[in-house]
Amino acid sequence: MLNRSNYLNAFLELFYPRLCLVCGDKLIATETYLCLKCQLHLPRTNFHNEPDNPMEQLFYGRLPIERACAYFDFKKGSPYQKILHQLKYRGLKQLGEYMGAQFALEIQDTKWIQSVDFLCPVPLHPRKERKRGYNQSYHLAKGLSDKLGIPVEQEALIRKKFSSTQTKKGRYERWENVETIFELRHPERFEGKHLLLIDDVVTTGATLEACGATILRDCSAKISILTLAIA
Repeated sequence: MLNRSNYLNAFLELFYPRLCLVCGDKLIATETYLCLKCQLHLPRTNFHNEPDNPMEQLFYGRLPIERACAYFDFKKGSPYQKILHQLKYRGLKQLGEYMGAQFALEIQDTKWIQSVDFLCPVPLHPRKERKRGYNQSYHLAKGLSDKLGIPVEQEALIRKKFSSTQTKKGRYERWENVETIFELRHPERFEGKHLLLIDDVVTTGATLEACGATILRDCSAKISILTLAIA
């Protein structure tokens, strides 16, 4: 029997149906954000099972990392681009937690993931975080943490300088834009630990490289990288 809450939800569905973010079809009761078809056809990379994968190669000669992986391939114009857009610009921070949890279920038995001590979301500058209202990388990390049982550490690594958007910059411009903007405030927390840097998308890798370089400059740690998507 439907309770009052269920009746209200059913009534609201008549006027505000829940739609799949990717294809726009109506979601059924057991689906969240993505319909089953779009979830199954997500262009997964499976990089977590592939040593020396293209994402790891992106950091060769730039940053010493243990491993790197992304949940899915991002191509401009792909319907899956809507996931990143909704997460980053439309205020759907819970989408980050959902996608993080879904990715966690697929990687939780991976040996190198099990050796991670902390999840470290790439920080936003306080001004940008206040404007957006949240850090999408933190919510992705939170979703991962809830399933993997690995704590999120977001106090040690901070973004001390406000930088302009990376969207239309080339590789060298991106590096110049982020080279000195991060600071490690509590290096003792990371000493001897395996850290997993978390971001929503990797393009040239400049931001993640700058984060990792800042950490390794001030302490002895192992670094791996995880993103929701790779462009």
